Amino acid sequence: MRLPDGIVIRAATAADGDAIDAVIRTAFAGTGFGYQGEAGLVRMIEDDGDVLTSLVAERDGGVVGHVLFSRMDVQADGAALSAAGLAPVSVSPMLQGQGIGDALIRAGLGDLRAQGVAISFVLGHESYYPRFGYSPDLAARFASPFAGPHFMAMMLDSGADWPQCGRADYAPAFGRLG
Repeated sequence: MRLPDGIVIRAATAADGDAIDAVIRTAFAGTGFGYQGEAGLVRMIEDDGDVLTSLVAERDGGVVGHVLFSRMDVQADGAALSAAGLAPVSVSPMLQGQGIGDALIRAGLGDLRAQGVAISFVLGHESYYPRFGYSPDLAARFASPFAGPHFMAMMLDSGADWPQCGRADYAPAFGRLG
């Protein structure tokens, strides 16, 4: 999918913090999906040093989208597995539906692969995330407080064997959400 003209995806910087916060708040306002705590979650993950990949979509020098992948504690088949959790992905409401969120997620997954991360998890809409390779069947093999039909996982090396069983825990900030 082609991005709208003028949209650039780049690594987020500390200077983007307020703009990222604003995009998250407007993207989740009134949707019925998520809550305003998503912006605070991003700040807590950053403060804890658990960010693996944070990207922004920019247009004319302004941030219009953001995606964050955070470190997870995952044990699979008795061994630690390098893992990332996708949350949240946000796009300014006036630009939603134009492929910006897809591009952010795909770029983030590429960054994770380059870092050697083995598996990624997401808690989200069951008809949206499978397009990237996320599977509820893979996630079902992991015990997690988020287990259920919206909990999905994907191996970042498409040739890797799926683990048979394990445990998946998001970064500590997820447990501090109020």
